[in-house]
Amino acid sequence: MNSLKIGDNAPEFLINISENKKVSLEDLKSKYVVLYFYPKDDTPGCTLEAIDFNELLPEFTKLNAVILGVSKDNLKSHDKFKDKYSLKFNLGADTEADTCTKYSVIAEKSMFGKKYMGIKRATFLIDPEGKIAHIWPKVSVEGHGRDVLEKIRSLSN
Repeated sequence: MNSLKIGDNAPEFLINISENKKVSLEDLKSKYVVLYFYPKDDTPGCTLEAIDFNELLPEFTKLNAVILGVSKDNLKSHDKFKDKYSLKFNLGADTEADTCTKYSVIAEKSMFGKKYMGIKRATFLIDPEGKIAHIWPKVSVEGHGRDVLEKIRSLSN
């Protein structure tokens, strides 16, 4: 699959966010969508990133933005992660990696000398018309939430 670029239509997705609820990009039209992909619930970097977004959530909300974190973890794992850190935004369970594949965030990774396919940390900002407004292809978790917030501010002025 080709890499997505700023200005492209964001790929549609339908992802589980709770036992009886899914969310699609279509559901979020008319809002900015911060679609961030992360490797694993409750790991150090992923936790820092989630807490950062969570603390800034009121500011994102004022800018008509929603945050959706996506990993291949299941709903039970997401629920534990959300409860442990009082996260107030949705986490999508992409257990089959459908959405990850559409957004080209599956990559070969290496841990302790073993190679495996996993999620590379990346964030896509989707504008209210469903177009990709910005991409952070390599995310450094420190201060990332603030960077995304500032980008939305610059676009909505």
